[in-house]
Amino acid sequence: MSLNPSERIKIIAEAGRRLSGEEWPLIDLTLSQFGLPTTDTWSGEKDAYVIEMATKASDDALIALAHHIGFEVSTPEPGIDPPFWKDGYVRVFLAHLAVHREFAAELQEAMKRYCLTAFVAHNDIEPTTEWQNEIETALSTCEVLIALMHDGFKESNWTDQEVGFAMGRGLPVFSIRFDQDPYGFIGRFQAFNGNGKTVENIAKEIFDVLRQHKQTQRRMAEVLVARFESSDSFQNAKDNMRLLEELDAWSPIYSKRITKAAENNGQIEGSWGVPERAKKLVESWGIRGV
Repeated sequence: MSLNPSERIKIIAEAGRRLSGEEWPLIDLTLSQFGLPTTDTWSGEKDAYVIEMATKASDDALIALAHHIGFEVSTPEPGIDPPFWKDGYVRVFLAHLAVHREFAAELQEAMKRYCLTAFVAHNDIEPTTEWQNEIETALSTCEVLIALMHDGFKESNWTDQEVGFAMGRGLPVFSIRFDQDPYGFIGRFQAFNGNGKTVENIAKEIFDVLRQHKQTQRRMAEVLVARFESSDSFQNAKDNMRLLEELDAWSPIYSKRITKAAENNGQIEGSWGVPERAKKLVESWGIRGV
C-alpha cells in the first residue's frame, strides 16, 4: 500500500500529536522500533521531534506506526470512481438526518458553483443499489465531511457512524449548527452557525472554510486553477476568475498555468476583463514572494 503526500502528512502529524504525551525514552523506543531515526541533541517540543524524525520514513513504516498508535489508515481502492461525484470537484460528504434530505439536496446544488460536489445519501443512491455499500463507498472516497447538526443528530446511530468513519480516515470534519450543538469528538472540529441562513449563504461559508483551512486550502486551489483552465464559456471564465481571486494558498506553478490559460483558452481571452484580472492576480502573488 502506497501513500500520497496528503496521507503521509496526516499520519506524521497524528503520530506527533499522540506520542507527544509520552516520556522521551518511550518516544525514542517507539521510533526506533519502526526504523525511524532518533537523536540526543533535540531541544524543541516532542510533537515537532516526532514529525522531524518521521519525515523521511518509508510508506510501510508510517503505515505500521499508524496502526501502532491506533490511527486508521484508509485509502480508496484503485479504480473506484463512483458516479455520484462530479469530476474535478472537491468531494464533500454531507452527514444529515433523513427528515432534512430536501434541505441537504438544496445545499448540494448550491455548492456546485464553488466546485464542491456533495454526496447526499437519500438522493444519490439508486433504489436498486445496496444503500449501505454505497454510503461506505462515498465515505471511503470523499475528501471532507460536513455534519448538518439538526435536532436529533445526536440520537442517530448512522450520522455518528459517518462522522466516526471520516475521523478514522483523518479527514477534515466540519459541522453546521442548527438545532443541535456539536458534541463529543465533533465538538473538536470547526463549526459555524446555519440558523437563519439560505443554502446559498451556507454554501459560500463552506467554500470559505475549505479555501482557508490548512488541510484543504491546497486541494481547493488545485481544483479552482484546473476549473479556470477548462473554462468553457465567457460567463464560466468570469465565475472561475472570481473564485481564484479568493484563494488563500498559492504555488508558483499556478501563476504559469493561469497565464497560459488566459493566452490559450478563447473563452478566457474573450471574456471581458478576465485576462486583465488574471494578470493582476498573478502579479499580486508575485509581490508576496510566491
